Amino acid sequence: MSAIIPSKEDLVQQQILEAAKRLFQVYGLAKVTMDDVAKAIGKSRSSLYYYYKSKDEIFDAVLKIEIREMLAVMNRAVDEATGVEQKFRAFFLSKLEVLQEKKAFFKMLDVGMDADALSEFQKTKIVHHNLIIGLESTLLERLLTDGINDGELRKMPALELEHLIFVLLSSLRGLKRELDLDGNQDKMIPAVDILTKMAMRGIRN
Repeated sequence: MSAIIPSKEDLVQQQILEAAKRLFQVYGLAKVTMDDVAKAIGKSRSSLYYYYKSKDEIFDAVLKIEIREMLAVMNRAVDEATGVEQKFRAFFLSKLEVLQEKKAFFKMLDVGMDADALSEFQKTKIVHHNLIIGLESTLLERLLTDGINDGELRKMPALELEHLIFVLLSSLRGLKRELDLDGNQDKMIPAVDILTKMAMRGIRN
């Protein structure tokens, strides 16, 4: 099977998004303009409008790539693990590790925003947060369902499964915040091990 060769348009779109990501990470979303992105790839601003109507549209595309990359890392880590406990550990650990890797990018996004811009940015964050939660919930549901079908986990009603996923994801987000505040990433693996063991105690067969 021959490899798919990306079109010229695909390559230009990739250049736009890669350049925009670098600029957002250095200067923040508020300070970057369409002119800045065009200059970074050696094209005119008008040529960018063929691909994206606005900076917000570019930013949305960049964020969706970041989300896809994060979920790809998590799915790969889960698929490479053996046994339900190790799969859950891989899910938790890969999520925290990839967020740590992307921390520099997300940290700079709201730099220099005024109150109105921050308000709009919060709305955008909520939309993408909900997208991430939906994708992670689907992955966790697959882990739980596979574990139940394999006899490693006890059967549970759909509502309990839904609540369990909510609690696990909320716990992981809380753990991420505390690790950031503490500033000691050496605690990550021991914390993930404890979280995994606590989760397994409540759902093993």
